[in-house]
Amino acid sequence: MPDLPVDATSFDTRADAIRAIEERDVDGAVILRAEGPEVLTASANGAAPSSILTALGTQLATAQHTTPTTTEIVPWSQDDPSGAGMNAMGFPLVLGGIVGGVLVSLLVVGVRRRLLALAAYTLVGGIAGTAVIGPLLGIAPGGFWITALALGLGMLGTASTVVGLHALLGTAGLGVGAVITMFFANPISGATMPYQFIVGPWGEVGQYFVPGAANSLFREVSYFPDASMLHEWIVLSAWILGGITLSLTGHFRSSSPVNLPESELDPAAAM
Repeated sequence: MPDLPVDATSFDTRADAIRAIEERDVDGAVILRAEGPEVLTASANGAAPSSILTALGTQLATAQHTTPTTTEIVPWSQDDPSGAGMNAMGFPLVLGGIVGGVLVSLLVVGVRRRLLALAAYTLVGGIAGTAVIGPLLGIAPGGFWITALALGLGMLGTASTVVGLHALLGTAGLGVGAVITMFFANPISGATMPYQFIVGPWGEVGQYFVPGAANSLFREVSYFPDASMLHEWIVLSAWILGGITLSLTGHFRSSSPVNLPESELDPAAAM
């Protein structure tokens, strides 16, 4: 049997295996039976794990001279049967956050106004985005408001970071925020495949950046409501608070008083 790029575990019962899949503790399972193995898959986790499990089930069935059966535990929605829409959500999430951060940085003046603008952008973006990908396109079959919250926080995590870096570094901060998000964090986010399949430790690292946490949270509220989402909420909240802190730091630093020479303060001395 070939080495698999996954860690294997065992369960006492079929029900335990199904519960682990629904809670996203495992990507799937193979039930060993005398009449042939049963492969439990979760297509909503991505095609790669399902393909590996199906191949493993076929090998076991061949050794038993039986025929494997496949049971889909967490399938894609009927409106997105291949998962193409879900897998493509990573780029709009990242781009929406960057665009929002740039617009707020360039068009809004004052730290309070910028924070209010970020809140408004998050609210509108989360609700409008969910209305499109949920009822309209059927990409997100989860609850409307929890999906809107996940989308909104995903965009806010990036937007607040961009705004904070702009406040601290000036125009260069916009580029730094875009590069970190788009060219570093997004490729290791696990948007198109399970992050465990990304080479080295980078998949795990990606889950501590906004794109990785946002994509995982969006997938879980859509397809795995029983999964623990604490990590994703904490990571997104940390980035949002970090962005706000950078904004406040940059604001107070730029507004600190400048000490001028006495000659410039005394009109008589200047004559």
